[in-house]
Amino acid sequence: MVKALVQFIETSFETAKFKRAIVAMSGGLDSSTSAALAVRALGAKNVYPLLLPYRDSSSTDDAKLVITNVGIPKSNITQIDIAPFVDPMIALDPTMDRVRRGNIMARVRMILLYDAAKKRNALVVGTENKTEHLLGYFTRFGDEASDIEPLRNLYKTEVYALARLLNLPEKILKNEPTAGLWEGQTDEGEFGFTYKEADEILAMVVDKKQSIDEVVRKGYDRATIEKVVKRMKENNFKHHLPLLS
Repeated sequence: MVKALVQFIETSFETAKFKRAIVAMSGGLDSSTSAALAVRALGAKNVYPLLLPYRDSSSTDDAKLVITNVGIPKSNITQIDIAPFVDPMIALDPTMDRVRRGNIMARVRMILLYDAAKKRNALVVGTENKTEHLLGYFTRFGDEASDIEPLRNLYKTEVYALARLLNLPEKILKNEPTAGLWEGQTDEGEFGFTYKEADEILAMVVDKKQSIDEVVRKGYDRATIEKVVKRMKENNFKHHLPLLS
């Protein structure tokens, strides 16, 4: 798996005639794994991590742990607090809910990410896995934006396996997945089901084209299956925009 993904990155960069990569690193599993793959494909000196905390600079500690682990030079790191960009927009609408605030954060990070890519003459390496893609768990024109997606065909549980093969720090593997969009937010808490449940159900429903009844007969809880499928269907529109005449 590692060899094939590293080769995919190498070939993609050669085809596009780029040598450098920008990765937005949160310290989470996906961005850590993407960064580690980029290092193997391009060399540590050619990978530029962008750390984009909202106010709390301590939230970058795990990202820095991974950066050291994979050998990226500290001089390659850029850290920018996004609060001065985000807060004026939030202040425009006192009724703004936390989902809208999270979307603004994701889109501000995208702007800074692509500006850094332009500065470095680099491509943006994405961090989206197959589970989040199918569930629509991303912000359009935000954390979805990238030039290359090495993890897009891997379910979240497969990314965990890949991270272990890459010898990423155990702390990264044990952290509870979170988009960090508000205090206490976790992916699985927001879903109402676990990544393991989602991956197994999606593999049957999407990859094997099995019906809900068929999945139930294999011992899975109907309510959980319906919750996974409902979220996927509700967000399916994200994969079909913009609409063309």
